[in-house]
Amino acid sequence: MGIFDFFKKNTNRKTNENPIDETQVEFIEKSTNNAERLVSSFNERVDDGLDYSESSLTVLDDEILSLFSENKDDMDSSMLEDIIAQAGSYIFEVARRNYGGKYYWHDQLNQPILVTGQPEFEISILAFEKVKQRIENGTQDNIPFFFIGYSERVKKGKKGDKALIT
Repeated sequence: MGIFDFFKKNTNRKTNENPIDETQVEFIEKSTNNAERLVSSFNERVDDGLDYSESSLTVLDDEILSLFSENKDDMDSSMLEDIIAQAGSYIFEVARRNYGGKYYWHDQLNQPILVTGQPEFEISILAFEKVKQRIENGTQDNIPFFFIGYSERVKKGKKGDKALIT
């Protein structure tokens, strides 16, 4: 998947400059671009807009991902990967814009991860995996419910807390 390759490539790059800051800027840019593709494709088709608020995740789940879930058998793998990247990036950007955080690459799961709360605590979110599950399993993998679990952990985060929200 294109976005996966980008994240993977940039987290492994070694330079004499500050690679973390440069990589973060590139991660944010790539994630924002993918999220904006989703917004521009669907904002006029949905009742309430995609505005990077937590409440907009209901629109993403109920109106956009429901459509893809209902038609998953008619999609080829590249279309599925693209919507996962767009919707996952949108969720990441809702999280980052509302709670902060840094992007990293999760080697075991071969996908990006957003970690919020450093250095005090680490609450991490895997958005791409959740979007994939939502499309495959339908409403039982509800995106707003998933995000509430993340946001509540971030709001209550204390020194030393660690959690991975999947």
